[in-house]
Amino acid sequence: MNSTDTELGWPDLLPVPETMRAMVFHRFGPPEVLERATIDTPRPRPGEVLVQVAAVGIGRLLDLTARAGNHPYAKIQPPHVLGADHAGVVAALGAGVDSVRVGERVAVFPAVACGSCAFCVEGREEVCPDLEVIGTHRPGAYAQYCAVPARNVHRVPQDIPASMAASLALVGAVAANQLSQAGLRPGHWVLVQGAASALGSTTAVYAQHLGARIIATSRSAEKREALAAAGSELVLDATDPDFVKRVREATGGHGVDIAVDNLGDPAIWDATLDTLAHGGTVVTSGAFLGGKVQVDLRRLYSACHRIIGVRTGNAAAVNALWTEVEHGFRAVVDRTFPIARAADAHRYMEDDNNLGRVALTLGPGDWDA
Repeated sequence: MNSTDTELGWPDLLPVPETMRAMVFHRFGPPEVLERATIDTPRPRPGEVLVQVAAVGIGRLLDLTARAGNHPYAKIQPPHVLGADHAGVVAALGAGVDSVRVGERVAVFPAVACGSCAFCVEGREEVCPDLEVIGTHRPGAYAQYCAVPARNVHRVPQDIPASMAASLALVGAVAANQLSQAGLRPGHWVLVQGAASALGSTTAVYAQHLGARIIATSRSAEKREALAAAGSELVLDATDPDFVKRVREATGGHGVDIAVDNLGDPAIWDATLDTLAHGGTVVTSGAFLGGKVQVDLRRLYSACHRIIGVRTGNAAAVNALWTEVEHGFRAVVDRTFPIARAADAHRYMEDDNNLGRVALTLGPGDWDA
């Protein structure tokens, strides 16, 4: 590695030790339950690679909710190591792996499908009934090393910082899958609700990168200013009484072709549907503020609307994402914290301070910061 690699957060490749440092929680609770520990270094099984972790993204569901003991989709048994989407250097290869080499920089897509069910064969790995997530169902990347399937790693372009690669690894693939399934075309109007979140901001920037016209929303005036500066044509508060009217005016009465609503707030959901163009699509990858919403089925069929649930990315979306990264697409990275300050990073996100992805760095000095 040269000095530029170090500046980008990519570590020198080290001999794999018998034990490693990790950030672990032994009980559910507030951020303070995260504590440094020494645990056995995993060994890659056949078809796996061992990644020396450089950076890992923090997610509300996969990290904050899981740490608090409120994960709605998985049962986690402490002690547990969090950390889903991450980036690092390939440190060792399991038997039969020839798709990457030791020393290569990679980003890890954390959704692990079985690879053999009908959905996986169709290329719809996100529908796999046996889907597991690194950091949830498997030990995660809040650690010096993480063993992952070789098919889940993707080489990272030379100029991408490790924190950026980690921030792209999951939410970028989800955004790519959302917009692909919604049928995005250049010139489409795209509404992104909650566009200051990691997924929301990435989806907005990705859609803009592909030629869409963006309407972004946030309840925070400060974040709305930042979203406008990032290139959204119109930035609104979706709870304002004139929200739908302003969207209609901005689109010349057409409405939005695609609306991304990962919030699940019933009031915002109703407004989302009211902004849809004839033949428009709503795509959702979560319900962070609610869960049950109403749908007017008569309007759904008469206006030929579609509502699509997208659980996560898939192999095609991962490949599409990194192709666009080669063409200049970048995620929105809010800030990074050293792994020793993981609790501070969790508190920062719980206070809703971020605009974009928050990541942890795991360089040699980051364990004692």
